Amino acid sequence: MAFLTILIVLAVSVIIFVAKGFTIVQQAETVVVERFGKYNRTLQSGINIIWPIFDKPRDIEWRYIREDREGRKIVVRRRIKRIDLRETVYDFPRQNVITKDNVVTEINAMLYFQITDPVKAVYEIANLPDAIEKLTQTTLRNIIGEMELDATLSSRDTINSKMRVILDEATDKWGVKVNRVELQDINPPRDIRDAMEKQMRAERDRRAAILEAEGLKRSKILEAEGIRESEINKAEGEKRARILVAEGQAEARVKVATAEAKAINRVTEAIAESKGDPANYLIAVRYIETLKEMVSGQDNKVVYLPYEATGVLSSIGGIKDMLEGVKKS
Repeated sequence: MAFLTILIVLAVSVIIFVAKGFTIVQQAETVVVERFGKYNRTLQSGINIIWPIFDKPRDIEWRYIREDREGRKIVVRRRIKRIDLRETVYDFPRQNVITKDNVVTEINAMLYFQITDPVKAVYEIANLPDAIEKLTQTTLRNIIGEMELDATLSSRDTINSKMRVILDEATDKWGVKVNRVELQDINPPRDIRDAMEKQMRAERDRRAAILEAEGLKRSKILEAEGIRESEINKAEGEKRARILVAEGQAEARVKVATAEAKAINRVTEAIAESKGDPANYLIAVRYIETLKEMVSGQDNKVVYLPYEATGVLSSIGGIKDMLEGVKKS
């Protein structure tokens, strides 16, 4: 009976030993196994066999972000035996940093990383999540401390790139690959935000005033150009009209002079045939025209006769004699 009991105990022990010796590792997970406290091997995904008494998985400190019933984020810390090889995101709590121009700013950062070497992640650092968090915070303080507030607000991509390079280089010895870093929020103090809003509003008002002034200036320039072109066209038109009038008057005078010349030539020929003096004829004609102009006004009360009026009358008599001679001939 005692022997049977011993066999049963041995059988149960073997079953338990075999059951614990089979270890199933999920996809994208791994387990670091130690034998007698020393690193032995790393288990891959699938079924693995270990010696339960001699081999022991090495656990690692890990942290998780959870939300409570009120929606607040809380950090849960655990020691786990299975290391997740997938990309992990850490949403770090807000922290205050000081910019180059001494402005205290609240920044919330988010880090995406992945464990590439589980052995280094276990043996090269005591607490991997805390180490990554502290390294991220100090790196962020150093980068922001070299930048002014305006540059910090407008250079998120630059800050993300610098942090990724620095963190990736620093965490390489821990077997961690930092894929990217994101700054979620950059919140300056309330008074700084109010001042920035006023500055932005003033800048927009200034731009609006400049655009309005430029529009008015352009409008005035176009209006002046239009008036100038109009005046130029008007002057050109008046100039052309005067030229045409002058040309018409000149042509008319030429024609009148030509007609008078022809008339004078005929009269001269006629007077010459009658053996008269053409000069007396022309003088008499001019005197008569002058006297006509002197008495043509409606308000003229007194008519003045020139001193040489008798000479005019004698010339008229001479004209009569010449015309009679021409008639007889």
